[in-house]
Amino acid sequence: MAETAHELVVLRHGQTEWSRSGQHTSVTDLPLLPEGEEQARRLREPMAARHFAAVLVSPRERARRTAELAGLSTDTVDPDLVEVDYGRWEGRTTPDISAELGRTWSLWTDGTEPGDTPGETLAEVGARVDRVLTRVRPLLVDGDVALVAHGHVLRILTARWLRLAPEAGALFALHAGSYGVLGHEHDRPALTGWNAGTPRA
Repeated sequence: MAETAHELVVLRHGQTEWSRSGQHTSVTDLPLLPEGEEQARRLREPMAARHFAAVLVSPRERARRTAELAGLSTDTVDPDLVEVDYGRWEGRTTPDISAELGRTWSLWTDGTEPGDTPGETLAEVGARVDRVLTRVRPLLVDGDVALVAHGHVLRILTARWLRLAPEAGALFALHAGSYGVLGHEHDRPALTGWNAGTPRA
């Protein structure tokens, strides 16, 4: 059975103070910086060129504002699109975490550390985004679907779309204020566009 020609568009929110500094941001609900708002506005033209059957947005302010400035009308605020819960690493940078641990730390190989404030495992995030994909696949019959969310969760969702393990999200760096496109080629899930919309600073 042939797959739909419609595509899933994944948009990472525009720049915030912490995304600019490299601090891991999940539950902390930071606003967009002025440059982040401008990044979101630059997405308006490419988004207007598409017919969206649905737009799903993370409940965080930075994602909802990005959708608004990009000209997307939110159909569903989806809690499964929130960023990875980093636990005690919230607000910390990778170099800072590595210095504390005395070794090189990576979310993709080490996950979140246990402690008084444990975070999510990559498998738990993978289960969340699998639920999102289950909900949106039928919608692609009627048009494209936009998902407006955060860097790490969208990278894991991309891996799962491609039938890869959540850890494969490490391969799909997604810049703030940019978007990727997930579609099909010869009835197989494919990455059809990436880091479009905003050049890396």
